[in-house]
Amino acid sequence: MDPVRHRRLTLLLASPRVAPGLLSADAWDALRSADHVVAADPTAPHPAGVAAAGVDVRPVRPERSGAPPSPGDLADLLLSLVARHGTVVWLGSADGDPGLSEALAVALPEEDPPVLELLVASWDVPGARLLDAVAVMDRLRGPGGCPWDARQTHASLTPYLVEEAFEAVEALERLDDDGADRDHAREELGDVLLQVLFHARVAAEHGQEPFDVDDVAAGLVDKLVHRHPHVFAPGGGEDLDAAQVESRWEQLKAQENRTKPGRQGVLDGIPTGMPELARATKVASRLRRAGHASWLRGWTAARLEGRDPGALLLEEVLDLHDVDVDAAAALRRTLADLVAEAPAAPDRG
Repeated sequence: MDPVRHRRLTLLLASPRVAPGLLSADAWDALRSADHVVAADPTAPHPAGVAAAGVDVRPVRPERSGAPPSPGDLADLLLSLVARHGTVVWLGSADGDPGLSEALAVALPEEDPPVLELLVASWDVPGARLLDAVAVMDRLRGPGGCPWDARQTHASLTPYLVEEAFEAVEALERLDDDGADRDHAREELGDVLLQVLFHARVAAEHGQEPFDVDDVAAGLVDKLVHRHPHVFAPGGGEDLDAAQVESRWEQLKAQENRTKPGRQGVLDGIPTGMPELARATKVASRLRRAGHASWLRGWTAARLEGRDPGALLLEEVLDLHDVDVDAAAALRRTLADLVAEAPAAPDRG
């Protein structure tokens, strides 16, 4: 083959989150038909996987070591290989080789340039960046990682989980109000995700009963599939409206709880550490769904006769619940307005 007439540079991009060597058919065709296949590090996972399949993968500059070439230097190296060999495939680095495309655009000769092709060999599925988050957490917690992260326990991390949950709620409620500050909401959700990953990593180190983030995800998947038979049932599920779906969810949840020790009552599983208004709303909702709405009103009325101040608050929660208003959310909105509108300076009068 005349390399002058068949000059082609293929930039082959493979996701570092996909198993090495798991590439598209077009990618394998390009690799096996190329005159020269190069990589920054042939021992990296994807180049090593390609080499294991019988393709000769060479370093882009075997005569030199040390720091990797700049985008401009790499562009010149690749184009010189094309001039010598004809068809060249560059196995992209895990970071995507930032700046290389721009450098190639500058370095390409104006007269008779080689064909430049960008070939996506594998790509991320939705949620793939979660693998990066898990890897970062493992690095922080592992040998040679961060000493602060390494000494944390479930107990020491719990206050951060509570704090981050409240911050996420605040960010999301602001988002609902005016649609602004989406970046802030995304950041706060990331902070909550960090706490989940952190606790799962700590749990994986338990000597007797470890579990990891995959176990957490597996349990979540099993729960969601089991509680959505109208979606996941073989052969298609029932056609239910939202109210029927909620009722079915509670029925299935109750069935699951009956198999758990100490989780037999209507109110079992409601955390005592919940903020009081949110807990009151949850208790009221559970009792009503269980058919005890009249009993709850009677119990509250009896406490009111004894001038129980807590019953006054509970009655307000029940009244708001009757009209589908979340008491805690309503109070948060009112307090936010109060803080925004309150005088900034003290009254000196």
